[in-house]
Amino acid sequence: MLGVAFSIGVLLALASGTATHSCVAPHHLVSKMLRHLEDSVNVDEPPNPSVLLAMNLARATGTSTHKELLQEIEKEAVKRAQKDMPSGEVALYVLALLSSCQNPRHVQALGQSVDLLRVLQQKMDEEMASLEAEGIPKTTLYSVSLDTLALCLARAGGYQGASVVLAKRVLNPDIHLSVDTRAVAALAMACAYGHTDLHDVRDLLREALSVVTNGFLDEQEKGHGVIGNIYSTGLALQALEATGEFYAPREWDCAQAFSMVYSHDYQQPMAIAQVLPALVGRSYLEAASLNCAGRDAPTIEVHYSIINKLQGKHFSYSTSVQVPSGSTLLRVLQAAAAEEPDIFKFQTEQTSWGPMVVSIHGLAANVKDRTYWQFLSSGDALQEGVGSYKPHDGEHIQAVFSTY
Repeated sequence: MLGVAFSIGVLLALASGTATHSCVAPHHLVSKMLRHLEDSVNVDEPPNPSVLLAMNLARATGTSTHKELLQEIEKEAVKRAQKDMPSGEVALYVLALLSSCQNPRHVQALGQSVDLLRVLQQKMDEEMASLEAEGIPKTTLYSVSLDTLALCLARAGGYQGASVVLAKRVLNPDIHLSVDTRAVAALAMACAYGHTDLHDVRDLLREALSVVTNGFLDEQEKGHGVIGNIYSTGLALQALEATGEFYAPREWDCAQAFSMVYSHDYQQPMAIAQVLPALVGRSYLEAASLNCAGRDAPTIEVHYSIINKLQGKHFSYSTSVQVPSGSTLLRVLQAAAAEEPDIFKFQTEQTSWGPMVVSIHGLAANVKDRTYWQFLSSGDALQEGVGSYKPHDGEHIQAVFSTY
């Protein structure tokens, strides 16, 4: 089951207040999208760096699938980056590796190594040469935007001049750019804005960012929450999430946009990979600043059951979740609830002894009826509360609705 670092990571990301706005996606929706991404990973097919990037931004790391995908990304980079990989794809590989806390300058696999940043800089030079000579890039402005963002986040050379070109294209009324291109360009320009001391460059980037973001807000109002179409909305949401200072004092109605995302059943891994970061309050702009501490910490599997044979409609449900070694029982309950909220949702009350579980599956303890939720292991009542008891690997914890 997908309890492995996925649910825990997402739960902690949301609880820690990473979102800069009031909108965060419900845990069950994020978990569903992560399951789709995990299921899309197939070692017999070319790896998708956007999927790895989205997993990392959602803190869905530590699983065997995540590790396999990272390994396939490294192999593919060694095999193809210097041959037939276009610049935008190289940029996505750089972003995926940065978000995995790997050094893109030294990617090792299959007994070989490659400097992805050097490759990307060379391909960016080709894009810029084509722009200067013919007025169009070798590939697309979308790819140039990805290149600029990746080089900026990696603190490599070549991104500042490209950001100026992007800003001028954005501000040119005779050039129509897609929502996707404008969104990634906004992320790239925001990165460059934060890393240049040149006042004229900052003024140009600020003007371009104001135009892009206010344009997105206008399009969202006209589209009743959608920016472009439901598939381009994901990247636009990332841009709005990361660039609030450029459309202030205007406010973003994120609830309207998120409600449209919730109403659509995303199936394509690429679409999910683009919208998911915004749903957990992040964007590609944060690919190089993730905290990787503890990612490879060992995990334990805990079996968890909830049982009511006392009141109302009886029930008995069980699940297995994986949590970092040393986790408290409370984290086990949180992982189960994040994975299957309709079944394992619970509520706690704070006491002088720590958090006390007062309701599970909608069934609440009642002082008048002298009922409570009792936690047992191997038939014995636990002597510690959920906030302090630490289950061991393979342990079966039961929450039984009981009387006293």
